[in-house]
Amino acid sequence: MRIRHRKTARAVAMAAALGTVAALGGCAASPDDGITTLSFFQFKGEALEDFNEIIADFEAENPDIRVVQNQVADSETLIRTLLVKDKAPDVITLNANGGFGDLAQAGVFYDFSDEPVLETINPAVQEILAELGTKQGEVNGLGYVNNANGVIYNQDIFEEQGLEVPETWDEFIAVCDALEAAGITPFYGTLADSWTGMPSWNALGAYASQDGFFDDMRAEGEDVGADSAVSFEKDFPEVMEQQAQLFSYMQEGYRGRTYDDGNAAFARGESAMLLQGIWALNPVKAINPDINAAIFPYPASDDPDDRLLVSGVDVVVTMAKDTPHREEALRFIEYLFDVGVIEEFAASQNMIPSVEGAELSDDPALQSVKPFFDEGRITGFIDHQVPPSIPLVAIVQQFLFDGDADAALSTLDSEWRKVAARTIPVTGEDE
Repeated sequence: MRIRHRKTARAVAMAAALGTVAALGGCAASPDDGITTLSFFQFKGEALEDFNEIIADFEAENPDIRVVQNQVADSETLIRTLLVKDKAPDVITLNANGGFGDLAQAGVFYDFSDEPVLETINPAVQEILAELGTKQGEVNGLGYVNNANGVIYNQDIFEEQGLEVPETWDEFIAVCDALEAAGITPFYGTLADSWTGMPSWNALGAYASQDGFFDDMRAEGEDVGADSAVSFEKDFPEVMEQQAQLFSYMQEGYRGRTYDDGNAAFARGESAMLLQGIWALNPVKAINPDINAAIFPYPASDDPDDRLLVSGVDVVVTMAKDTPHREEALRFIEYLFDVGVIEEFAASQNMIPSVEGAELSDDPALQSVKPFFDEGRITGFIDHQVPPSIPLVAIVQQFLFDGDADAALSTLDSEWRKVAARTIPVTGEDE
């Protein structure tokens, strides 16, 4: 592990931060001082200081390179604008979602296939990126840190009630029933914020969408429906049934409660579980630093060995395909993936580092999901596979309000067909 000089780094970092008003496009080396300036496009506001410190340490070890961090809010819109204007930054971080996949497929990012740094990354993490989209035969991004979307639970409540972490669906429902019998609310619901229905939909739907479900959906295109080989109507009824069952264990009035309400209530011990991902733990601990919380994956089947942890690549690192500073950019990227560097960053951000052999922080929640990363039993967020023009969040929220699974699934298929009609080319017989 590198020896990090944090106090010096912080002072240098603050000075470097003043330079972020520089142009967002790639920068050139100064012919006078021999220093190459890299433009570092960074989307994560809460990681600004962490990256400033990393940059300062890197520059101390690489005096021929200056890195200018440009942290931006609307990263997806801005990166597309820069790419269109041929002003791509040298090194780029993005959230690994469908937007990243679209850009990767367009061939605007560097191919890391032959870079040694790729060999250090958990292959299961890279598979999540590949499923989002990539230029044929290339590796266009490197997973940096991952989140975990599971069931957050209060370990003290479980211990007091003599409950074990469930490993099958029947065990999961039995835990909910036991909590209710003891007068304890199993879950705190927060549907006033529509997106809060998505973590459980993503986690339960991950089981139904294995083995190329979305590839098959794209192949079906305008033919998706109840009678097609695959469809939401055909493959997702059990997903909706399970999600509805979990929401039947919510507190009264959950439709009018917000995400912040849920975090606060869980922190105060008003429910035993929260259907949220690891991102909710920081706000929970801001209210109750002493809460003993961990995470388990949704056990959607009757076989404990089938359990999958849904995980998103919270930060993907890439670089412009045609950057004139390839050697310097790769040097910076290799530094980012140094075990000591990524361990500190991941611990600060309460995330899971992608580098194999990197240690997780001792936070119980992170340690509870570690085996699933070690064993490669992780899979991506399925909403990243759904075209953004489909109002998925609203459809799922409406289902959780009215319980009409048939209507929700039929609407999803109908919306899919509309998108397919606009975007999937029809192949002629002579092609």
